[in-house]
Amino acid sequence: MRTARDGTTVEQRFFRYGPYTLLGIAVLMSALSSGLVGMTVTDMYAAGILTAAACALQLWWGRTRPGSTPHAPGAPVYYVLRTVIGFALCWFNPFFSIYAITGYFDVGVLLPKRFARAGLMCTAVTMAGSQSGGGMPPASLTNWVAFGALFVLHASLALVFGNIGAREAERTQRQAETITELERANTRLEQALAENATLHAQLLLQAREAGIADERRRLAADIHDTLAQGLTGIIAQLQAVTSIADPVLAREHLDRAAGLARHSLGEARRSVHNLVPAALEDDDLPAALKKTVAGWTERTAVRADLTVTGTVEPLHDEVGVTLLRIAEEALSNAARHAGATRAGVTLSYMGDEITLDVRDDGCGFDPADLAPHSGRGGFGLGGMRARAERIAGTVEIETEPGQGTAVSARVPLVRRT
Repeated sequence: MRTARDGTTVEQRFFRYGPYTLLGIAVLMSALSSGLVGMTVTDMYAAGILTAAACALQLWWGRTRPGSTPHAPGAPVYYVLRTVIGFALCWFNPFFSIYAITGYFDVGVLLPKRFARAGLMCTAVTMAGSQSGGGMPPASLTNWVAFGALFVLHASLALVFGNIGAREAERTQRQAETITELERANTRLEQALAENATLHAQLLLQAREAGIADERRRLAADIHDTLAQGLTGIIAQLQAVTSIADPVLAREHLDRAAGLARHSLGEARRSVHNLVPAALEDDDLPAALKKTVAGWTERTAVRADLTVTGTVEPLHDEVGVTLLRIAEEALSNAARHAGATRAGVTLSYMGDEITLDVRDDGCGFDPADLAPHSGRGGFGLGGMRARAERIAGTVEIETEPGQGTAVSARVPLVRRT
Protein backbone atom coordinates (compact mmCIF):
# COMPACT_ATOMS: atom_id res chain seq x y z
CA MET A 1 0.00 0.00 0.00
CA ARG A 2 1.42 3.37 -1.08
CA THR A 3 2.17 6.00 1.57
CA ALA A 4 1.81 9.78 1.15
CA ARG A 5 4.46 12.30 2.16
CA ASP A 6 2.73 13.01 5.51
CA GLY A 7 2.96 9.35 6.49
CA THR A 8 -0.68 8.42 5.79
CA THR A 9 -1.73 5.82 3.21
CA VAL A 10 -3.68 6.65 0.06
CA GLU A 11 -6.66 4.78 1.51
CA GLN A 12 -6.59 6.87 4.68
CA ARG A 13 -6.40 10.11 2.68
CA PHE A 14 -9.38 9.05 0.55
CA PHE A 15 -11.51 8.21 3.61
CA ARG A 16 -10.64 11.59 5.11
CA TYR A 17 -11.02 13.90 2.10
CA GLY A 18 -13.04 11.82 -0.39
CA PRO A 19 -16.46 12.58 1.17
CA TYR A 20 -15.82 16.33 0.76
CA THR A 21 -15.06 15.85 -2.95
CA LEU A 22 -18.09 13.64 -3.59
CA LEU A 23 -20.36 15.99 -1.63
CA GLY A 24 -19.10 18.97 -3.66
CA ILE A 25 -19.78 17.18 -6.96
CA ALA A 26 -23.23 16.14 -5.71
CA VAL A 27 -24.09 19.73 -4.73
CA LEU A 28 -22.96 21.01 -8.13
CA MET A 29 -24.96 18.41 -10.05
CA SER A 30 -28.01 18.97 -7.85
CA ALA A 31 -27.88 22.74 -8.38
CA LEU A 32 -27.69 22.28 -12.15
CA SER A 33 -30.54 19.77 -12.18
CA SER A 34 -32.82 21.37 -9.58
CA GLY A 35 -35.28 22.52 -12.23
CA LEU A 36 -35.36 19.10 -13.89
CA VAL A 37 -36.22 17.20 -10.73
CA GLY A 38 -38.72 19.79 -9.54
CA MET A 39 -36.97 21.00 -6.40
CA THR A 40 -38.85 23.79 -4.61
CA VAL A 41 -37.24 26.63 -2.73
CA THR A 42 -38.03 24.83 0.50
CA ASP A 43 -36.33 21.67 -0.85
CA MET A 44 -33.27 23.72 -1.73
CA TYR A 45 -33.07 25.23 1.76
CA ALA A 46 -33.52 21.81 3.32
CA ALA A 47 -30.84 20.34 1.04
CA GLY A 48 -28.52 23.20 1.94
CA ILE A 49 -29.02 22.58 5.67
CA LEU A 50 -28.36 18.85 5.19
CA THR A 51 -25.25 19.64 3.12
CA ALA A 52 -23.94 21.86 5.92
CA ALA A 53 -24.72 19.07 8.40
CA ALA A 54 -22.78 16.62 6.23
CA CYS A 55 -19.77 18.98 6.16
CA ALA A 56 -19.94 19.48 9.94
CA LEU A 57 -20.18 15.73 10.46
CA GLN A 58 -17.15 15.16 8.27
CA LEU A 59 -15.15 17.87 10.05
CA TRP A 60 -16.00 16.33 13.43
CA TRP A 61 -14.98 12.88 12.30
CA GLY A 62 -11.76 14.12 10.69
CA ARG A 63 -10.68 15.76 13.96
CA THR A 64 -11.93 13.01 16.25
CA ARG A 65 -10.51 10.07 14.33
CA PRO A 66 -8.53 11.09 11.23
CA GLY A 67 -7.66 8.42 8.74
CA SER A 68 -9.30 5.02 8.72
CA THR A 69 -8.62 3.31 12.04
CA PRO A 70 -10.69 0.09 11.95
CA HIS A 71 -13.70 0.05 14.30
CA ALA A 72 -12.70 3.22 16.11
CA PRO A 73 -14.96 4.53 18.92
CA GLY A 74 -17.75 6.63 17.43
CA ALA A 75 -17.35 5.09 13.97
CA PRO A 76 -20.82 3.45 13.90
CA VAL A 77 -22.42 6.78 14.91
CA TYR A 78 -20.58 8.57 12.11
CA TYR A 79 -21.62 5.93 9.55
CA VAL A 80 -25.30 5.95 10.59
CA LEU A 81 -25.54 9.77 10.56
CA ARG A 82 -23.82 10.02 7.20
CA THR A 83 -26.11 7.33 5.72
CA VAL A 84 -29.22 9.11 7.04
CA ILE A 85 -28.07 12.46 5.66
CA GLY A 86 -27.28 10.85 2.32
CA PHE A 87 -30.72 9.23 2.17
CA ALA A 88 -32.41 12.51 3.04
CA LEU A 89 -30.43 14.40 0.39
CA CYS A 90 -31.34 11.81 -2.24
CA TRP A 91 -35.02 12.34 -1.25
CA PHE A 92 -34.73 15.89 -2.52
CA ASN A 93 -32.44 15.23 -5.49
CA PRO A 94 -31.21 11.84 -6.82
CA PHE A 95 -27.85 13.35 -7.80
CA PHE A 96 -26.92 13.36 -4.10
CA SER A 97 -26.39 9.60 -4.54
CA ILE A 98 -22.91 10.63 -5.66
CA TYR A 99 -22.32 11.44 -1.97
CA ALA A 100 -24.39 8.58 -0.55
CA ILE A 101 -22.31 5.98 -2.44
CA THR A 102 -19.52 6.47 0.13
CA GLY A 103 -21.46 4.03 2.31
CA TYR A 104 -20.15 1.22 0.13
CA PHE A 105 -16.49 2.12 0.53
CA ASP A 106 -15.81 2.19 4.27
CA VAL A 107 -18.53 0.03 5.79
CA GLY A 108 -15.97 -2.64 6.74
CA VAL A 109 -13.84 -0.03 8.49
CA LEU A 110 -16.56 1.84 10.37
CA LEU A 111 -19.04 -0.87 11.36
CA PRO A 112 -18.50 -4.10 13.28
CA LYS A 113 -18.49 -7.17 11.08
CA ARG A 114 -21.95 -8.34 12.20
CA PHE A 115 -23.53 -4.99 11.15
CA ALA A 116 -21.63 -4.52 7.88
CA ARG A 117 -24.32 -6.21 5.72
CA ALA A 118 -27.03 -4.06 7.28
CA GLY A 119 -25.03 -0.96 6.39
CA LEU A 120 -24.64 -2.18 2.82
CA MET A 121 -28.38 -2.82 2.53
CA CYS A 122 -29.17 0.70 3.76
CA THR A 123 -26.84 2.19 1.18
CA ALA A 124 -28.35 -0.10 -1.48
CA VAL A 125 -31.84 1.28 -0.63
CA THR A 126 -30.60 4.84 -1.09
CA MET A 127 -28.87 4.07 -4.38
CA ALA A 128 -31.82 2.10 -5.79
CA GLY A 129 -34.28 4.84 -4.84
CA SER A 130 -32.16 7.55 -6.45
CA GLN A 131 -31.84 5.57 -9.69
CA SER A 132 -35.41 4.29 -10.02
CA GLY A 133 -36.62 7.54 -11.62
CA GLY A 134 -39.11 10.05 -10.31
CA GLY A 135 -37.30 10.61 -7.01
CA MET A 136 -38.20 9.20 -3.62
CA PRO A 137 -40.58 7.80 -2.74
CA PRO A 138 -41.35 6.09 -6.10
CA ALA A 139 -44.35 7.78 -7.62
CA SER A 140 -45.77 4.94 -9.73
CA LEU A 141 -45.86 1.16 -9.99
CA THR A 142 -43.23 1.29 -12.67
CA ASN A 143 -40.96 3.26 -10.36
CA TRP A 144 -41.57 0.73 -7.60
CA VAL A 145 -40.69 -2.16 -9.94
CA ALA A 146 -37.56 -0.33 -11.03
CA PHE A 147 -36.72 0.37 -7.39
CA GLY A 148 -37.09 -3.33 -6.51
CA ALA A 149 -34.92 -4.46 -9.42
CA LEU A 150 -32.26 -1.87 -8.72
CA PHE A 151 -32.29 -2.75 -5.01
CA VAL A 152 -31.72 -6.43 -5.80
CA LEU A 153 -28.91 -5.48 -8.16
CA HIS A 154 -27.26 -3.13 -5.68
CA ALA A 155 -27.70 -5.56 -2.80
CA SER A 156 -26.22 -8.43 -4.80
CA LEU A 157 -23.26 -6.40 -5.99
CA ALA A 158 -22.70 -5.01 -2.51
CA LEU A 159 -22.69 -8.48 -0.95
CA VAL A 160 -20.42 -9.92 -3.66
CA PHE A 161 -17.91 -7.11 -3.49
CA GLY A 162 -18.26 -7.04 0.29
CA ASN A 163 -17.25 -10.71 0.48
CA ILE A 164 -14.37 -10.08 -1.90
CA GLY A 165 -13.27 -7.14 0.22
CA ALA A 166 -13.59 -9.20 3.40
CA ARG A 167 -11.41 -11.97 1.95
CA GLU A 168 -8.92 -9.40 0.73
CA ALA A 169 -8.85 -7.82 4.17
CA GLU A 170 -8.27 -11.23 5.77
CA ARG A 171 -5.51 -11.94 3.28
CA THR A 172 -3.94 -8.57 4.02
CA GLN A 173 -4.20 -9.23 7.74
CA ARG A 174 -2.58 -12.64 7.32
CA GLN A 175 0.20 -11.05 5.28
CA ALA A 176 0.68 -8.43 7.97
CA GLU A 177 0.78 -11.13 10.65
CA THR A 178 3.23 -13.13 8.54
CA ILE A 179 5.45 -10.09 8.07
CA THR A 180 5.29 -9.39 11.80
CA GLU A 181 6.20 -12.99 12.58
CA LEU A 182 9.05 -12.86 10.06
CA GLU A 183 10.33 -9.69 11.68
CA ARG A 184 10.19 -11.39 15.08
CA ALA A 185 11.95 -14.44 13.67
CA ASN A 186 14.57 -12.18 12.09
CA THR A 187 15.06 -10.42 15.42
CA ARG A 188 15.45 -13.77 17.18
CA LEU A 189 17.86 -14.88 14.44
CA GLU A 190 19.95 -11.73 14.89
CA GLN A 191 20.00 -12.33 18.64
CA ALA A 192 21.01 -15.96 18.06
CA LEU A 193 23.78 -14.87 15.68
CA ALA A 194 25.04 -12.39 18.25
CA GLU A 195 24.97 -15.09 20.93
CA ASN A 196 26.74 -17.50 18.56
CA ALA A 197 29.42 -14.91 17.86
CA THR A 198 29.98 -14.49 21.59
CA LEU A 199 30.00 -18.28 22.05
CA HIS A 200 32.43 -18.65 19.15
CA ALA A 201 34.79 -16.16 20.76
CA GLN A 202 34.53 -18.04 24.05
CA LEU A 203 35.20 -21.36 22.31
CA LEU A 204 38.25 -19.91 20.57
CA LEU A 205 39.58 -18.69 23.92
CA GLN A 206 38.89 -22.07 25.53
CA ALA A 207 40.52 -23.87 22.61
CA ARG A 208 43.58 -21.64 22.94
CA GLU A 209 43.76 -22.31 26.67
CA ALA A 210 43.25 -26.03 26.08
CA GLY A 211 46.00 -26.00 23.45
CA ILE A 212 48.36 -24.26 25.87
CA ALA A 213 47.54 -26.76 28.63
CA ASP A 214 47.97 -29.69 26.24
CA GLU A 215 51.33 -28.37 25.08
CA ARG A 216 52.43 -27.99 28.71
CA ARG A 217 51.41 -31.58 29.42
CA ARG A 218 53.26 -32.76 26.30
CA LEU A 219 56.44 -30.97 27.30
CA ALA A 220 56.17 -32.24 30.86
CA ALA A 221 55.66 -35.81 29.64
CA ASP A 222 58.53 -35.52 27.16
CA ILE A 223 60.83 -34.11 29.85
CA HIS A 224 59.89 -36.99 32.12
CA ASP A 225 60.35 -39.59 29.38
CA THR A 226 63.66 -38.18 28.13
CA LEU A 227 65.51 -35.89 30.50
CA ALA A 228 64.37 -37.52 33.74
CA GLN A 229 65.14 -41.01 32.54
CA GLY A 230 68.40 -39.87 30.98
CA LEU A 231 69.49 -38.15 34.21
CA THR A 232 68.55 -41.26 36.17
CA GLY A 233 70.77 -43.36 33.88
CA ILE A 234 73.61 -40.85 34.16
CA ILE A 235 73.41 -40.91 37.96
CA ALA A 236 73.42 -44.72 37.94
CA GLN A 237 76.51 -44.81 35.72
CA LEU A 238 78.33 -42.21 37.82
CA GLN A 239 77.49 -44.09 41.02
CA ALA A 240 78.90 -47.22 39.42
CA VAL A 241 82.15 -45.34 38.70
CA THR A 242 82.61 -44.48 42.37
CA SER A 243 82.22 -48.11 43.40
CA ILE A 244 84.57 -49.65 40.80
CA ALA A 245 88.35 -49.63 41.14
CA ASP A 246 89.07 -50.94 37.64
CA PRO A 247 89.79 -47.89 35.46
CA VAL A 248 88.69 -49.72 32.29
CA LEU A 249 85.23 -50.46 33.69
CA ALA A 250 85.07 -46.97 35.14
CA ARG A 251 85.80 -45.54 31.69
CA GLU A 252 82.97 -47.64 30.21
CA HIS A 253 80.52 -46.26 32.76
CA LEU A 254 81.70 -42.71 32.10
CA ASP A 255 81.29 -43.21 28.34
CA ARG A 256 77.76 -44.49 28.92
CA ALA A 257 77.02 -41.49 31.10
CA ALA A 258 78.32 -39.12 28.42
CA GLY A 259 76.29 -40.90 25.75
CA LEU A 260 73.15 -40.64 27.88
CA ALA A 261 73.83 -36.95 28.43
CA ARG A 262 74.19 -36.30 24.69
CA HIS A 263 71.08 -38.34 23.92
CA SER A 264 69.05 -36.52 26.60
CA LEU A 265 70.20 -33.13 25.31
CA GLY A 266 69.11 -34.05 21.78
CA GLU A 267 65.72 -35.31 23.00
CA ALA A 268 65.21 -32.13 25.02
CA ARG A 269 65.79 -30.01 21.93
CA ARG A 270 63.39 -32.19 19.95
CA SER A 271 60.73 -31.90 22.61
CA VAL A 272 60.99 -28.11 22.61
CA HIS A 273 60.60 -28.03 18.83
CA ASN A 274 57.94 -30.82 18.88
CA LEU A 275 60.05 -32.99 16.57
CA VAL A 276 60.03 -36.75 16.08
CA PRO A 277 62.33 -38.58 18.54
CA ALA A 278 65.75 -39.42 17.18
CA ALA A 279 64.95 -43.15 17.39
CA LEU A 280 62.17 -42.70 14.80
CA GLU A 281 64.00 -40.35 12.44
CA ASP A 282 65.69 -43.07 10.39
CA ASP A 283 63.92 -46.22 11.63
CA ASP A 284 60.36 -47.48 11.78
CA LEU A 285 58.73 -48.31 15.11
CA PRO A 286 59.90 -51.97 15.32
CA ALA A 287 63.53 -50.97 14.63
CA ALA A 288 63.31 -48.09 17.14
CA LEU A 289 61.84 -50.44 19.77
CA LYS A 290 64.61 -52.95 19.07
CA LYS A 291 67.26 -50.30 19.78
CA THR A 292 65.38 -49.10 22.87
CA VAL A 293 65.12 -52.63 24.26
CA ALA A 294 68.80 -53.35 23.50
CA GLY A 295 69.91 -50.10 25.18
CA TRP A 296 67.75 -50.83 28.24
CA THR A 297 69.25 -54.33 28.50
CA GLU A 298 72.78 -52.93 28.29
CA ARG A 299 72.11 -50.33 31.01
CA THR A 300 70.24 -52.60 33.43
CA ALA A 301 71.87 -55.98 32.69
CA VAL A 302 68.31 -57.42 32.56
CA ARG A 303 67.37 -59.58 29.63
CA ALA A 304 64.59 -58.15 27.42
CA ASP A 305 63.17 -59.56 24.19
CA LEU A 306 61.18 -57.86 21.41
CA THR A 307 58.53 -59.69 19.38
CA VAL A 308 56.72 -58.16 16.38
CA THR A 309 53.57 -59.81 14.96
CA GLY A 310 51.43 -58.93 11.97
CA THR A 311 52.33 -56.99 8.86
CA VAL A 312 54.52 -53.99 9.63
CA GLU A 313 53.07 -50.78 8.19
CA PRO A 314 54.32 -47.18 8.16
CA LEU A 315 52.67 -45.32 11.07
CA HIS A 316 51.73 -41.72 11.60
CA ASP A 317 54.45 -39.94 13.59
CA GLU A 318 52.17 -39.30 16.57
CA VAL A 319 51.25 -43.00 16.84
CA GLY A 320 54.88 -44.09 16.67
CA VAL A 321 55.99 -41.49 19.24
CA THR A 322 53.19 -42.46 21.63
CA LEU A 323 53.99 -46.20 21.56
CA LEU A 324 57.74 -45.61 21.79
CA ARG A 325 57.34 -43.33 24.84
CA ILE A 326 55.01 -45.83 26.52
CA ALA A 327 57.52 -48.61 25.96
CA GLU A 328 60.37 -46.46 27.38
CA GLU A 329 58.29 -45.55 30.46
CA ALA A 330 57.19 -49.15 31.08
CA LEU A 331 60.77 -50.43 30.83
CA SER A 332 61.99 -47.60 33.06
CA ASN A 333 59.39 -48.53 35.70
CA ALA A 334 60.42 -52.17 35.49
CA ALA A 335 64.07 -51.24 36.10
CA ARG A 336 63.38 -48.79 38.95
CA HIS A 337 60.53 -50.38 40.85
CA ALA A 338 59.93 -54.00 39.83
CA GLY A 339 63.33 -55.58 40.43
CA ALA A 340 62.70 -57.70 37.34
CA THR A 341 65.10 -60.33 36.00
CA ARG A 342 63.44 -60.56 32.62
CA ALA A 343 61.19 -58.44 30.43
CA GLY A 344 59.40 -58.83 27.13
CA VAL A 345 58.03 -56.35 24.62
CA THR A 346 55.46 -57.38 21.97
CA LEU A 347 54.31 -55.10 19.13
CA SER A 348 51.24 -56.41 17.25
CA TYR A 349 49.82 -55.00 14.02
CA MET A 350 46.13 -56.00 13.96
CA GLY A 351 44.33 -54.42 11.03
CA ASP A 352 42.93 -51.12 12.25
CA GLU A 353 44.65 -51.33 15.65
CA ILE A 354 48.14 -51.71 16.95
CA THR A 355 48.98 -52.97 20.44
CA LEU A 356 52.09 -52.78 22.58
CA ASP A 357 52.59 -55.17 25.51
CA VAL A 358 55.43 -54.76 28.01
CA ARG A 359 55.76 -57.53 30.61
CA ASP A 360 58.21 -58.14 33.42
CA ASP A 361 58.62 -60.79 36.12
CA GLY A 362 59.20 -58.28 38.91
CA CYS A 363 57.54 -57.82 42.27
CA GLY A 364 54.29 -56.34 40.90
CA PHE A 365 51.95 -54.21 43.01
CA ASP A 366 48.33 -53.75 44.02
CA PRO A 367 46.57 -51.58 41.41
CA ALA A 368 44.17 -50.32 44.11
CA ASP A 369 47.11 -48.61 45.81
CA LEU A 370 47.98 -46.69 42.64
CA ALA A 371 47.18 -42.97 43.00
CA PRO A 372 45.19 -41.50 40.08
CA HIS A 373 47.06 -39.34 37.60
CA SER A 374 46.27 -35.68 38.34
CA GLY A 375 48.47 -33.98 35.80
CA ARG A 376 50.91 -32.93 38.53
CA GLY A 377 53.91 -34.71 39.98
CA GLY A 378 54.85 -38.09 38.44
CA PHE A 379 54.12 -39.17 34.88
CA GLY A 380 54.28 -42.95 35.32
CA LEU A 381 51.27 -45.13 34.58
CA GLY A 382 48.94 -42.13 34.55
CA GLY A 383 51.18 -40.40 32.04
CA MET A 384 51.10 -43.45 29.77
CA ARG A 385 47.31 -43.46 29.85
CA ALA A 386 47.24 -39.72 29.07
CA ARG A 387 49.50 -40.22 26.07
CA ALA A 388 47.32 -43.01 24.68
CA GLU A 389 44.11 -41.06 25.23
CA ARG A 390 45.45 -38.15 23.19
CA ILE A 391 45.24 -40.38 20.08
CA ALA A 392 42.01 -42.19 21.14
CA GLY A 393 43.86 -45.14 22.65
CA THR A 394 43.85 -46.98 25.98
CA VAL A 395 46.40 -48.39 28.43
CA GLU A 396 45.56 -51.32 30.70
CA ILE A 397 47.65 -52.57 33.65
CA GLU A 398 47.61 -56.21 34.79
CA THR A 399 49.56 -56.85 37.97
CA GLU A 400 49.40 -58.15 41.50
CA PRO A 401 52.00 -58.44 44.26
CA GLY A 402 54.65 -61.04 43.44
CA GLN A 403 53.25 -61.81 39.98
CA GLY A 404 55.00 -59.27 37.75
CA THR A 405 53.41 -56.51 35.67
CA ALA A 406 51.93 -56.32 32.17
CA VAL A 407 51.31 -52.97 30.49
CA SER A 408 49.07 -53.17 27.40
CA ALA A 409 48.58 -50.16 25.12
CA ARG A 410 45.99 -50.25 22.34
CA VAL A 411 45.77 -47.38 19.80
CA PRO A 412 44.24 -46.89 16.33
CA LEU A 413 46.56 -47.83 13.48
CA VAL A 414 46.82 -44.55 11.61
CA ARG A 415 48.99 -44.92 8.56
CA ARG A 416 51.47 -42.30 7.40
CA THR A 417 50.16 -40.27 4.49
